[in-house]
Amino acid sequence: MIQQEMSNWEFELHKNGYIADESKLIKTLQKESNPQTISNLLTYAALSRIGRNKPQTLSVLMMEKALKLDPYNRKAKEFFIQFEWKKKEQLLDSLAFPSIRETDNRTAKKKIAEEYIQICGNFLEEAEEHLKDLENNREIAATIENTELFEKYQSLTDTLFEAVTIVGNLHKAAIEYDQSITGVFHTSTYYEELKAHLFALEELKKQWKTFFNHENKDGDMHEKNALEQLNEMIGMVEIKKRVNDFYRFLKYQKQRKELGFHIKDDLILNMVLTGNPGTGKTTIARLLARIYYELGVLPSEEVIEVDRSQLVGSYVGQTEENVRAVVERAIGGVLFIDEAYSLKREGQTGNDYGQTAIDTLVSLMAGQEYGGRFAVILAGYPEEMRTFLDANPGLRSRFPQSNLLHLPNYSNEELVMIAEKIADENDYILTDEAKVEIQHRLEKERVDDTFGNARTVRNIVLDAIFKKGSKDKNPEFFHYFILGKEDFLIERTENLISPYEKLEQLIGLESLKEEIQSIISFVKLQQYRRKQQLPTVPIQLHAVFTGNPGTGKTTVAQIYAELLKDCGILKRGHLIVTSRADFVAGYVGQTAGKTKKKIREALGGVLFIDEAYSLLGHSGNDFGKEVIDTLVDEMTKQNENLVVVLAGYPNEMDHLLESNPGLRSRFKKFFIFRDYSSEELLAIMEAYAEGYQYQITGESRELLKTTLKSKNFKGNGRFATNLVDEMIQAQALRLMDESKEVHLAEQIYYIIPEDVKRAINKIENK
Repeated sequence: MIQQEMSNWEFELHKNGYIADESKLIKTLQKESNPQTISNLLTYAALSRIGRNKPQTLSVLMMEKALKLDPYNRKAKEFFIQFEWKKKEQLLDSLAFPSIRETDNRTAKKKIAEEYIQICGNFLEEAEEHLKDLENNREIAATIENTELFEKYQSLTDTLFEAVTIVGNLHKAAIEYDQSITGVFHTSTYYEELKAHLFALEELKKQWKTFFNHENKDGDMHEKNALEQLNEMIGMVEIKKRVNDFYRFLKYQKQRKELGFHIKDDLILNMVLTGNPGTGKTTIARLLARIYYELGVLPSEEVIEVDRSQLVGSYVGQTEENVRAVVERAIGGVLFIDEAYSLKREGQTGNDYGQTAIDTLVSLMAGQEYGGRFAVILAGYPEEMRTFLDANPGLRSRFPQSNLLHLPNYSNEELVMIAEKIADENDYILTDEAKVEIQHRLEKERVDDTFGNARTVRNIVLDAIFKKGSKDKNPEFFHYFILGKEDFLIERTENLISPYEKLEQLIGLESLKEEIQSIISFVKLQQYRRKQQLPTVPIQLHAVFTGNPGTGKTTVAQIYAELLKDCGILKRGHLIVTSRADFVAGYVGQTAGKTKKKIREALGGVLFIDEAYSLLGHSGNDFGKEVIDTLVDEMTKQNENLVVVLAGYPNEMDHLLESNPGLRSRFKKFFIFRDYSSEELLAIMEAYAEGYQYQITGESRELLKTTLKSKNFKGNGRFATNLVDEMIQAQALRLMDESKEVHLAEQIYYIIPEDVKRAINKIENK
């Protein structure tokens, strides 16, 4: 089987220059034990990388290992003598001699003659090793029957022999010339002889270069211009099209100018780049600067990158100085302002000079002194940037709509390609399983607008590299360059209790537990049907929790969030507990923003609004209704990325749901949290105490049971835990009596009736 696969891979290399499914080859490599087979597979992997124009470092390492495993590996031998061949081009470059003139004074002549002697001597000392190396490679070419390489190395060897002869003659002539300067001989004779040997050497060096000319014609990589670099970037289809159009227009305008046509209105170079983190805004800004420079539109490709901290001062006059200084640095190039909207903050006061920075920048962009001498590129989040520009008419006029470029989020497929590129830059190869795991990691990270795109995937790959390097003490060779699924798995260091166990361990709430388990089963089945491409019933998970304080609403909400994460609906599964104060602001227009911010925190999890009915204020000027309207709108937008749980008393919650036509329709799940019985409260107390290694004695338990039945305590579970806390404090006070200190070790675990009575009295007095 392996022989057939190797035959197929060899055929692919011969036909295409690379292997399509390198991951399969790597898998086979890791399982194989035969040294000769491993050697061949490493050779195929190296040649495939070269065929894909990947960096050669890893290919060289693979070939070295292949040759070490099998010294008779023909392809590995051939690779190295080809590799060595390319390095021989510079062999005669050390023979660079300073010019020598007959009119120079004696001191100058002597100094140059000594330099000639030194250069020739160094070359002749090294030449023997070079000749041995060439001869060795020529013999290898003969053993692998590569006639072309054999003839190449034969030509190099013959030419190097000739160079040694000429340099030897030049060395002798330089010595004689040096002696003639201080002696009675005529220097002109030796000077002419030196010139003749130098001329012969220069002709030979030209001949040497001809051996490599055809190699350079095909193999030399010219430095890519900015547009080529842009077009090679992953994704960004629309951006590439727009920038290519922009490039062609600038080139067209440049040609018109060169032909003598008059251009009154130059194209505005200022740009606005919008996009979420890691979408490439800074990279695009730098490439645009290079494009402007390469087309001669701006005299410099330098990009001056600044943010609010470098522009806005802390006292009158400082901001204007800062902005002018930054603009002066940017003259001839590009001024790049990241998160430009931070210059104008919401609720800006007289002590904030952000508006001054904007006004000064607009003034300098339009003024005669600096106007047209630099380009400005602004970058930031889409929504904030549009609001920022719309709020400043002077700024908007200098950034036409056509110069607003939006960089969309990368797809998961594009991010995996970026991950491959990052791994490759660090001489690693990703297995197919690793790519799948990266997709899973990305899916969990892609929750809201803070998703870091390329930045996130870079962190994921670098974390995997760190994890690999920090764990392996004696790694196998393959371990140095392969990143597998195990390197991308997130380790759980704690022995976490599953949310199903947490639900089961809750005291009481039997009907509620059954209802939640029913919902989770329904969700899992719909998820399965979706994977099987079967029709699915819409999943609506927003819920209303009604009940008195301390009945476990927040605890169940936390478990609910974890359960929904476990079955793949929620990506984070966290719980954000809020109340009216987290949403309602004191001024018009601030409440919606405050509400959206809280919702963003909860994306991928559960937003729990305690005493939700308090959102409905009692006055006409209250902004609670704005919270409800914003919440309904965001619930529609976010779909399954957000689950909202409203909690409170039954009657008041009903009134809240009727306050907005769309609110009730979005809540299909209603959970009633009934008050705990005295037996359940006692069970909560015992479980809580045991959690801290305390034990309620039998007598204490009977006393608590009697007390709970006879008195109507409020607070449910919260009351139960508070009472245990008071009992523990009462025990501490009792045991810290010095006369009883000798019995401390024996009594420290037990809560006795005396502690219970003292705790109950304290709570009743409160």
